[in-house]
Formats: sequence, C-alpha cells, structure tokens
Amino acid sequence: MVGTLRGWWAFWIGAALSCALLGGAAAQTFPSNVVLGEDVSVPLSERSVYWIDHSGAMQADQVEAAAQELPWRLRRRENQRSNNAIALWIMFEATVPAGQPWLVEVGSSVNDHIEFLYRDAAGKWVTQQAGTGLPVAQWRVPGRLPTFELARDPGRRVRYWMRVDDAHGDFSAPLTLLRQDALQVQREREEFMLGIYFGVLALVAFAALSNGLALRDRASTVFGVSVLLLGLGQLARSGVGGQHLWPEWSAWNDALLELWPGAGVAAGLWLVKILSDPARLSRWLDLGVWTLIAALLGATAVHMVVDSSGSLTLVLALTGVALVAVLSMVLWGWLGGRDPHLRLVAVAFVPIVLLAAFPLGRDLGILPSNLLTRFGVYIGTLVALPLLSYAVSQRLMARREAELRASSLQRADPLTGLPHRQAMVERLASSLTHARNQRQNCALLCIRLSNLDAIGDHYGRDAMEKALVITASHLRRLTGGYDMTARVGPREFALLLEAPSTRDAAISRAQQLVASGLRDVPALPGATLRFHVTEAVLPLPHLDGAATLQWAVDALDQITPDTRKAIRSLDSAPDEGVLR
Repeated sequence: MVGTLRGWWAFWIGAALSCALLGGAAAQTFPSNVVLGEDVSVPLSERSVYWIDHSGAMQADQVEAAAQELPWRLRRRENQRSNNAIALWIMFEATVPAGQPWLVEVGSSVNDHIEFLYRDAAGKWVTQQAGTGLPVAQWRVPGRLPTFELARDPGRRVRYWMRVDDAHGDFSAPLTLLRQDALQVQREREEFMLGIYFGVLALVAFAALSNGLALRDRASTVFGVSVLLLGLGQLARSGVGGQHLWPEWSAWNDALLELWPGAGVAAGLWLVKILSDPARLSRWLDLGVWTLIAALLGATAVHMVVDSSGSLTLVLALTGVALVAVLSMVLWGWLGGRDPHLRLVAVAFVPIVLLAAFPLGRDLGILPSNLLTRFGVYIGTLVALPLLSYAVSQRLMARREAELRASSLQRADPLTGLPHRQAMVERLASSLTHARNQRQNCALLCIRLSNLDAIGDHYGRDAMEKALVITASHLRRLTGGYDMTARVGPREFALLLEAPSTRDAAISRAQQLVASGLRDVPALPGATLRFHVTEAVLPLPHLDGAATLQWAVDALDQITPDTRKAIRSLDSAPDEGVLR
C-alpha cells in the first residue's frame, strides 16, 4: 500500500514538474512587454515572436484567439519564412509613455503587403497597411520604408500583430521601435545620403550615355545603361522611388523590383564582356557569355509575367552564375595582362564585396543595425562607380587615339607625317571663306627644298629622305595656334597662317625658316638646307583653295638657283602676272 502511494506521488510530482517545465517553455515563446521611454530606438530582435501560417487563411481574430496554442518562436534572426509559406505573423507587446509618439519601422521596402494591427482602449481593431502592393501615398505613415504608429495610450500594455504576405522569399527585415523625433532625424540623414548616391548615379549614367552616343562607343553606352538600370532598381528597392518619384504607381514600382537584379546584372555582364573580349580566347566562350546574357534576360521576362518564388529563384540562380562569369573574365583579363583598364574593373569590385558583408551580417543576426549594415552596398557602389567610369573612359580614349592615328595616316604623308596636299586644299578653302566673311587676311607660304638633288648626289637617297624629314621638323616649330603645314609636292611644302595675319608676320616666318636651313644638321654632317619661299597675303578674288595653292607653288619656279633673294612676295592674282 505504501509502495503504491509512493508510486502515485512520484507520478503526480513528475507530471507536475513536466507541466511546469512545458508551461515555462511555452511562456518563453511569448514576448516580454517592451517599456518605452529610456531609449529613442529599440530593436525588436529577441523582443518579438513569429509564427508561419502555411494556409494563409487565419485572420487577426483567429490568431488572437488561438495565440496560446500556436507554436510561436522567438525572433533571434531576422529571417523567417519557408518556401511554401503564405503568411508570416509577428507579435510583440509594448507600453508607450505619455507625450511620446512611437512607431515601428520595417527595415525593408520590398515586401508585397504588410498589415499592422492592435486593439484600442475600446477593444476595436486598428489596422494600418503598407508594402509594395499599395501606393506609398495610401500608407498611414508615408515614407521610404513601411512604418506604423503605435497606440497612443500612455501606460497601457498593448499587444501588436503584424502580418506579412509575400510569396517571393524570406522575410529578412529588422523591426525597430523608434520615437517620432528620432525617426525624423534618421530619415533626414538617410535621405541626404541617398540623395548624394542617386545624384552620382545620374551624373555617371548621363556622362556615359552621352559619350557612348556621341562617340559611338559601345562600352560607354552599355556602361550607362547598366548604371541606369542599377539606379532604377535601387530606387525601387530603397523605397526612394515609391516615396518621391512614383508614390501613386505601385505597379511601376513592382515592375522595377522584378526587373532587378536580372536586367542590371545582364547589362553588367555585357559590359565586362566588351572590356575583356573573351572571343580572343575562344569563340565558344564568347558564345557562352551571350547565351548566359540571353538566359538571364529571358528569366527576368518570365519572372515579370509569372511573379512567383520559383521564377525569382531562377533569376537569382542565373544572377549568381553571371557574377561568377564576371569575376572570371575580369581576373582572366587582369592576369593575362592584355588590358590595363581591366585591373581597375577588378579593383572596383573590392569595396562592393567588402561592404556588402555588413548588410549580410545584419540579416544573419551577427551585426547590429547601423550605418554600414543599412547602406553598405550603396557605399561600396559609390566607391566602385568612379573606378569603373575611369576604366571605361580610359578604354574610350585609347580607342579614339587609335582611330585618330589611323585617320591621320590616311590624310598624311607617310615619310614626314605632315598632312598631304588634299588636306591643305580643304583647309585652305575653309580659311579663305572665313577670311572673306570676316574681312580679314590670312597668309600662305609655299616652300621648296631647292638643293634636294644635290644632297642626294652627295650623300645618297637616304639623305634626301632625312632632309625632307628635317624640313618638316623646321616647319612644325614654326607652326603655332590654328596654323597648318603640309607636304604638297615631292620637295614642296606649304604653311598656312590663319586670319588675322599680315605680310610682315608671313615674311618673318619665311626668314626664320630660311635661317634654320643654314644651320648645321647632325643627321647630315656638312650639309645645309636651302629653301625657296613664296609668300602671299590672301584671299585673292575668284580663287578657291586648290587654285590658290597651285598658283603659289607654280610661282616657286620663277625663283632660280642664282636668284639672290630666296623669299618672294606674290602681290596679285596669276592672271595679272605680277611676281616681285
């Protein structure tokens, strides 16, 4: 009998202890009351609980009635949702002090619909709504991020409920209780920083697109498009666009959210493909990059139509592959040493990778919410953009220099590097028109290396070419400002002095040239260069550029080797036959 009683006592004591332990464990799942007033900002991590409603059918009355039986869990990490979840419920309790309006801020602007509820002193539900599915202008507290007002009942303990409906992915937004004045200061500081950020993005995109369209540079155009897509995507993700640019157009905001990151990463992959040019390594590699770009754009288009968690997963998976391809092509170009600007592209990724670790740490619950955890990606992008812009501009400058060099070769004498006769004719025609319109004078010097044959007879053919090159060098030193010099014959050169010019200035240039030819030339020891020069003040009536140049060159024939004066001035048109 005694043994039986002892057994029953042991059973009941064990059952009581078990119930107490279970009751204690269950009690721990309910949040403790947050008494506000001492701090201006209170994070709700470990001060709130959550429950996932896989059916999505539970309403606030039902959740409240079944609160004691539901499997609530403490929010230690700000990431609660499973792939098949329909609704996420979050619960916390708070007491607001008298005279202090408080609000709760959701640290993300990308969730479809968020409903915030509590019962007022009369027991009636007070409901506030926000999220991307609702225009910002219709929010109870319009702003960049979903924000809800707490009950203004001093000293009353109020239980708050938040329902998050978003089938796209996990809910990874921190919840923070903020006093109204602290929230205002925080928002002003954030808007100032974001204003600088988006201003820089707009300037970089405008400059890149202008260069790309004006100079027909594909890399600059694609860079501008990628920065533009980056800006539009981050305007939507940050909430700035919904707050300031399209507060009434929630559909436009949703479209931009679905367009990013797929379209932006595809444009970035295209840019890196242009810069690294994988076709130099393998045609199949180049085709593979094009295929990845097409797949990423196709998946983005499907996601915009279907708008499901599966389509989002496909876009994110292809985005990850694209980022690996970007890093691979950048490192290949850097290590291969083919393009120095690719080193800048590689360095530009460093601040993005480093600073993106801070928001990731916040989402994982490792780091508290601060400036770096909230805006790490923005700061990293702000540092990277100037480097990328400089790399693209350096490539553009190199390409333009190569094009100008090739163009100059087509219009230049291959021996001396001076423009050829046709280039001088075109420039002279333009100068004559300008001089006539402005009623000013320009001047033309035609020069002949008169002892070129003698140099060839004495020193050989190579010396003749050296003499022509040295003559071109003398003429370059005499050419200043907008003047132009050219080789217009086998041994003839021309120097155009742009308007306004005078006869004295032209004769002075001619005298300098003649004197420079009499100096010793190290490349031709013992040789001197003898120049015959005709000088004319222009324009002359009824003569175009070609006729004027031919007239001045023909006049060189009238300066014979035994002529005492090497410089002759032409005073009138050729039909008047005056040569002094």
